[in-house]
Amino acid sequence: MFVVGASHSKVVLVTGASSGIGADVARAFVERGHTVYGTSRHPETVADPIRGVNYVALDNADYESAEACVAKVGVIDILINNAGESQAGALEDTSMESIEKLFAVNVFGPIALTKAVLPGMRERGAGTVVMVGSMLSSFPVAFRSNYAATKSALKAFAFATRREVAPYGIRMISVEPGTIATGIGDRRSIHIGEHSPYAAEYQTLAAATRKNEDAGIDAATMARVIVDAALAEHPKPFYAKGNQAGLVFALRRLLPRQFILDMTARKHGLPRVRS
Repeated sequence: MFVVGASHSKVVLVTGASSGIGADVARAFVERGHTVYGTSRHPETVADPIRGVNYVALDNADYESAEACVAKVGVIDILINNAGESQAGALEDTSMESIEKLFAVNVFGPIALTKAVLPGMRERGAGTVVMVGSMLSSFPVAFRSNYAATKSALKAFAFATRREVAPYGIRMISVEPGTIATGIGDRRSIHIGEHSPYAAEYQTLAAATRKNEDAGIDAATMARVIVDAALAEHPKPFYAKGNQAGLVFALRRLLPRQFILDMTARKHGLPRVRS
């Protein structure tokens, strides 16, 4: 795979660059000689700023801030839509307000930012947009329905828009990380009622999820996949890394859907149940 080198320096905007995958993606782009802007809701409070990254304000839930962010940065060659929130819990116990907020942050915010960069990319005849999703989109599991749905939406936007913008030199890419050891579990919003009938099974899933995340790949490994995809001369529509991605996606193509759902449930500590 041909990768654009530092001699072809790009202006890159990475959302959610204050921690986790976003921070490592921003760092990797800087190391490869690109001009990098990283977003945070409060840029002045970034605890561990990365040398060479210019921090700008962006609130995914505030669509007007997308326009302001793009106006401040100016020309943007590569947009990495990485920022988002994690959520878990029983659907029955999750308020519509919480679900709507999650979609605002994880879907509508990235779409608003993408819409803000597209005119400039189209006029210049070049640009790349990367949607960072989750393998939970391809392998959904109980108690993660809302989060998986937001990541599925991002993937569908990327796949459908890819052909729409291709005539103008713009590439749309979807990337699905598997389980990553970033500590995101400590920041995940949980929705389980005090006397929920789902509490016991949720706790089983939560314990398995914690174990899986502790053993997950590191953020720097995932960041290299994202950066390589964004800089590739002819990027694929879809990339995945972690959780034995090559094997499980092959099984997903070959085996019955119910088998894959059962397999994913077992990976998260949940027994097979026939409905």
